[in-house]
Amino acid sequence: MTATATAPHAPAATAPSPEELIAGSRERIDTIDDRIIGLIQERMAVSSVIQEARIASGGRRVHLSREMEVLQHWSDALGKPGTSLAMTLLELCRGRV
Repeated sequence: MTATATAPHAPAATAPSPEELIAGSRERIDTIDDRIIGLIQERMAVSSVIQEARIASGGRRVHLSREMEVLQHWSDALGKPGTSLAMTLLELCRGRV
């Protein structure tokens, strides 16, 4: 007679508590926010380079048709709130030369 060994049962995984889920999700949001802030700062720097080049070549600091393209892009992606967000982004990037 051969005895069959049974594997011990692994304890069932327990779902995180609501508090743990919220804390972990907030940490993720904070990390995402830091990345977004970094990207906005990078965008501001690139915008400054463009503005300097445009001014140096006798152009205007702000290119309104380009801003309209940006607004449309954000609106297409995120709806009306995207337009508001893009307006704030453009405001942050204007006049930093």
